[in-house]
Amino acid sequence: MAFFNTPEQRKAGFRLTFIACLVAVIVLGMGVFTRLADAGLGCPDWPTCYGHVLWPNEDHEVARANEAYPDTPVEHDKTWPEMIHRYLASSLGLFTIGILVFSLRSREPKQPVKLPMFLLGFIILQGMFGMWTVTLKLWPQVVTAHLLGGFTTLSLLWLLTLRLNNFHWQIPAIAEDKLKAIRPLAVIGLLIVVIQIALGGWTTSNYADIACPDFPTCQGAWLPPMNFAEGFNITQHIGPNYLGGTMDNAARVAIHFSHRVGAIVTAAYLIFLAIKLCGLSLAAAKKLAVAIVVVLTAQISLGISNVVFHFPIDVAVAHNLVGALLLLTQVTTTYFVYTAAVNRGGIRV
Repeated sequence: MAFFNTPEQRKAGFRLTFIACLVAVIVLGMGVFTRLADAGLGCPDWPTCYGHVLWPNEDHEVARANEAYPDTPVEHDKTWPEMIHRYLASSLGLFTIGILVFSLRSREPKQPVKLPMFLLGFIILQGMFGMWTVTLKLWPQVVTAHLLGGFTTLSLLWLLTLRLNNFHWQIPAIAEDKLKAIRPLAVIGLLIVVIQIALGGWTTSNYADIACPDFPTCQGAWLPPMNFAEGFNITQHIGPNYLGGTMDNAARVAIHFSHRVGAIVTAAYLIFLAIKLCGLSLAAAKKLAVAIVVVLTAQISLGISNVVFHFPIDVAVAHNLVGALLLLTQVTTTYFVYTAAVNRGGIRV
């Protein structure tokens, strides 16, 4: 059976929600590009950019902006990514309002309403984190939370898409016990991927990407000098500006090394989960297991390529986007194993 239901079987707002998911991917990618291009402070004020709705472009506008913000002069290669990211992110709020209107006006049974309402509130909160990212000068705690908020927004939109798609697995009765056993395993897989993404966010927000410029060793050693206490000190005070990072090398190595170890744990567990999915005697579950392994392989390859090719920005952006795709595979797995129905006739779907 195809993954997507026929239009007659879907619930109201499916297409709009699916489009919103695609927009969220673009927003996430643009946000990552902005961060990796060191354009997070490309506009030192919020919500405008040097007081402009877009950004200063004319010579007299640039001169006036430089006079108003002498500590952060205009850099044209950093202003436009920041503002485009802001406007794209704002558009998600409009999409969510439209989705909520569809839900409230629908007469269909079990039409999701609470999730669109929560999504709208969460996107507003995410906008606040975007503001704090600028006003608190790239404070790592806020930058990491903002990144996780972007992944969460995409995940919630995808979850809503799945619910509006109104498609459920039909599990043969013989696999019912396996289905029950795999449910907590799916949740654990989701949590592991979230933790790994958080580690990745903490790595980039503290500029620890290049702390280990070699692979598979780090700083030429399997266990280089590391300072975990400083590397994971989330109570650090708000400084004047975190552009470029403030931690010493040992602390950054500890962060980067932890992210690598997390990648090993994540890979091992998701392969284990994929094997369990194959045991459900369901064609759709096997296809999802293959998808998990394929996306996981791509993510590991991109992570290694980041180091080998000295962190090119296009590879780094792709690494983040495939990480988001890996997260969506876990959202999908968790959704399907918890909403699956047991087919007593033993028909395979």
